[in-house]
Amino acid sequence: MTMLTKNKQQGSYLKKAFIIGVLDLLCIFLSYAAALWFKYDFRFSLIPEIYMDTFLVSILPWAAISIAVFALFGLYNSVWSFVSVDELVRIICAYTVLAVIEFAAAAFFPVTMPLSYLILGLIFSFLTTVVLRFSYRLLRNFRAQISRFGTTAVQENIMLIGAGEAGKTLLNELQNSDHIHNSNVVCVIDDNPCKRHKRLCGVPIVGDRSAIPEAVEKYHIQRIIYAIPTSSAQTRKEILAICASTNCPVQVLPGIYQLVNGDVSVSKLRKVDVQDLLGRDPIHVRLDEIFNYISGKVVMVTGGGGSIGSELCRQIARANPKQLIIFDIYENNAYDIQQELKHDYPELDLVTLIGSVRNTSRLEVVMSQYRPDLLFHAAAHKHVPLMEDSPNEAIKNNVFGTYKMAKFAAKYGVKRFVLISTDKAVNPTSLMGASKRLCEMVVQMMNRESETEFVAVRFGNVLGSNGSVIPLFKKQIEEGGPVTVTHPDIIRYFMTIPEAVSLVLRAGYYAKGGEIFILDMGEPVKIDDMARNLIRLSGFEPDVDIKIKYTGLRPGEKLYEELLMKEEGLQETDNKLIHIGKPIEMDDEQFKKQLDRLKAACDDEIPNMKELVSEIIPTYHITANV
Repeated sequence: MTMLTKNKQQGSYLKKAFIIGVLDLLCIFLSYAAALWFKYDFRFSLIPEIYMDTFLVSILPWAAISIAVFALFGLYNSVWSFVSVDELVRIICAYTVLAVIEFAAAAFFPVTMPLSYLILGLIFSFLTTVVLRFSYRLLRNFRAQISRFGTTAVQENIMLIGAGEAGKTLLNELQNSDHIHNSNVVCVIDDNPCKRHKRLCGVPIVGDRSAIPEAVEKYHIQRIIYAIPTSSAQTRKEILAICASTNCPVQVLPGIYQLVNGDVSVSKLRKVDVQDLLGRDPIHVRLDEIFNYISGKVVMVTGGGGSIGSELCRQIARANPKQLIIFDIYENNAYDIQQELKHDYPELDLVTLIGSVRNTSRLEVVMSQYRPDLLFHAAAHKHVPLMEDSPNEAIKNNVFGTYKMAKFAAKYGVKRFVLISTDKAVNPTSLMGASKRLCEMVVQMMNRESETEFVAVRFGNVLGSNGSVIPLFKKQIEEGGPVTVTHPDIIRYFMTIPEAVSLVLRAGYYAKGGEIFILDMGEPVKIDDMARNLIRLSGFEPDVDIKIKYTGLRPGEKLYEELLMKEEGLQETDNKLIHIGKPIEMDDEQFKKQLDRLKAACDDEIPNMKELVSEIIPTYHITANV
């Protein structure tokens, strides 16, 4: 916010406070004059001259004291459009204090005014203060209703789910805003049985979640607003699933922090996201210990401009590293995260370098100059179908990029090297997955040969990452379909980017060398169900308004992903969300010879790269391109 804007807002506040203060002065004067008039049978001629003189002498000082007490109780800080019980309570408290002051002052005043005058003056003044503040809201409501009645816009019937504080605040805005004329909240849903058959701001609470479908039909609902930011993820999933069956578009309030900050408004509503449908609470990782092992260290992130890499950079920047090095081949992504971090962390020693993990000379220069303590290796080709058509590039970038990076990490004294891997490395059916399995084998081999602690972290699909299916579904829905699903039975594990990265950092903290850390991704999600729910919650009927088209499994794609090979076994960590797969025994010397052969084959651009990889990884099952 600019200084000019702040000055304008301050000037506007002072102007409004001044106007209210003048009105309060007038109300106090009239209230006590009316009290004196009422005391003497509504005839000023009957009022004794001494009382009239005392009234005229005392009323201005008394009005000044009253306004000072009003200010003390914050009566000039309220937004008149939304005055409520809280405002009334503060008025009552102010007048309690004024009553004590008034009767204390009367005891010492030379001329004692009639007791009935003092009591009536307080009562009349209290009533005018209340009416003055609430009349603006009543007039605003009346004007809004007249405006709605006179508008030519079609009224949209809305169902509000949640009769708590957030729902009440949102409903107030929908009813009172001068800018929202086509929204008509006609019913409220709440699971609390004590609220049933009552009213929220005049709108009936018609039942619990089971009443949603019937209420949609009865009240001709055209939009549903979910306003329970304090609900658990499971509750949100269950209620949104019911909403999905109605084919009404649904909007939600993002989260509990909106309620804590008082930041509940129509502008904060958003469309339902897939994360709302996962049915689990966000994963929260204690980052204190993580930050301790990063603080004061030189940290390098390869692929630092990508979805995972950029979030790694954000969370690492918060840990106060000695220096953060972003290394990426794609300059646009690197530039974006560089500018973001410069803005958010101006004191951060940030170095942004362009280069490829395949370029030996470039890696030599970078590693010898900066000598990072910690290295997070996120640079990789990850798109399964593309790598099926360009297998040699997947091996060059993923396998040998990792191998080169690992060797320079060992040469220049990196203390810990963390490889970002994938569930697709388990019993791979794609070349991309097989290349990642080779990467895991590389870091396990390198861990045995150097003092650097080499580890890998394996997880599934990340919501919102580049190439994720979710943005594609949303785009297809916006375009009117069809929504493309590869197979009706395909399932995937999902996690948000911040969740995945915080667990990656945590796994890096646990590392002793040679482990493959496996992140608990929760329950798998059926992609077809996800697509259908997204369509319904966008206000459409699957296969009627928007078609779902099954395109068949893509080359290298599985119906389901595995996170752990049978041979690896499973070890627990202190964190129940992170497990360790034991290293598979392998002949390092033989593996090095296989890598030499693989490197020569890549350089020669051989056409049978997949077959060569399958000789090294027996669990790799080649699928035919279609």
